[in-house]
Amino acid sequence: MKNKVKKNLLSLAAVSTIALGTFAGANMPISSAEAEAKANVDNGKAKNVIFLIPDGFSSAYATNYRWFKGEESILDSMLVGMHRTYSENSEVTDSAAAGTAFATGVKTNNGMISTSPDGKELKTILETVKEEGKATGLVATSTITHATPAVFASHVASRANEADIAPQLIKNDVDVILGGGKKYFSETLLNQAIDNGYQFISDKDGLRKAEKSNKVIGLFSEDAMAPELDRDETNQPSLKEMTKSALEVLNKDKDGFFLMVEGSQIDWAGHDHDAAWAMKDSEAFEQAVEEAVKFAKKDRNTLVVVAGDHDTGGMSVGGYGQYDANVEVLRNVTATGDFMVSKFDLTRSNIKEVVKQYTNLELTDVEIQKIKTSSKSDIAINEVISERALVGWTSSQHTGVDIPLYAFGPGSELFRGLHENTAIPGLMANAMKIKFSPTTK
Repeated sequence: MKNKVKKNLLSLAAVSTIALGTFAGANMPISSAEAEAKANVDNGKAKNVIFLIPDGFSSAYATNYRWFKGEESILDSMLVGMHRTYSENSEVTDSAAAGTAFATGVKTNNGMISTSPDGKELKTILETVKEEGKATGLVATSTITHATPAVFASHVASRANEADIAPQLIKNDVDVILGGGKKYFSETLLNQAIDNGYQFISDKDGLRKAEKSNKVIGLFSEDAMAPELDRDETNQPSLKEMTKSALEVLNKDKDGFFLMVEGSQIDWAGHDHDAAWAMKDSEAFEQAVEEAVKFAKKDRNTLVVVAGDHDTGGMSVGGYGQYDANVEVLRNVTATGDFMVSKFDLTRSNIKEVVKQYTNLELTDVEIQKIKTSSKSDIAINEVISERALVGWTSSQHTGVDIPLYAFGPGSELFRGLHENTAIPGLMANAMKIKFSPTTK
């Protein structure tokens, strides 16, 4: 009955009042980005589509990020609508079900990867585009076999089966595969990929060389890639750098391409209540969006779509009983809570010094004791920082709120209004003037 009620909800009219560029605040004037964006939109056929997904990102993240940045983000000029996120079996989706909706146009149960609730494989927009002769690519800062990238080119009953997802990415001949998760790709599988024309790379330096290739698989860590706050401890490329290289490779295909780019760890930051991590990975994601829009403006045949798959953590703007926000506190944080905990000594006697080094905050005795006695000291650190920044949290999991939808380029007008998340792949196909309808394989 619940799903029947949800499916009978009336669609809303265009949400022009949620307003491109309606924000105005102290020292933060509205820019001319909206006018520039509209001037660069060509309402013809989209040869290419770049679909960027900031996992776990909602309007609260967008607002806090604007304050964190100190000015409008590029997303503000691209806002066209919103989408509903619920899954087939819950009002609150997970990334597997939300991603499946994005990829296939079908609602499925939480945990399922491009598979219907009754176990049938669902055709994806990436597979459809591939049949049209276009190149395809997947980029993520998680393992590349994680739920969101997985839904576009694999089919499994459970998102946990990452070892079963990896060979499907190769089998489906995804031209560019960039992210973490090397442990899921056996030596045999990687050799098979190389035999099939892929260039294999494993670090930032290799990424630059790979731009000359036609097919690339880049696995930059055994598991997930480093959070943006901690990336300088590694030789891993940024999301922007991976996006730029992916576009260089895919743009060689004269028939066009479909590229999905996920800012995976905004979601993980939300689960951990790590507001600084969330803002820093939102910044890294924005830089990837800027790279995509820069390409689209020059190309004029490329549609850029941005949509978070769900909200994580129930972040608030302001909190702790105050009508205020101190997000600038987060600008001084230079490591994740998890990284800071790794610097504690065995007796945790250096908590004050470590937190001071990476946050510039002077902890009170009460805060030190809270961190010292917590079974999850990283989250305890994060919550202290969040309280200082007046960033509130309502959950350690996902929430079911509607999510902003952004678009730029030919076909961007199709995304205006309030949509089901299942509408998005069809709208992208419509912009490309190709046939796509939810169907089993």
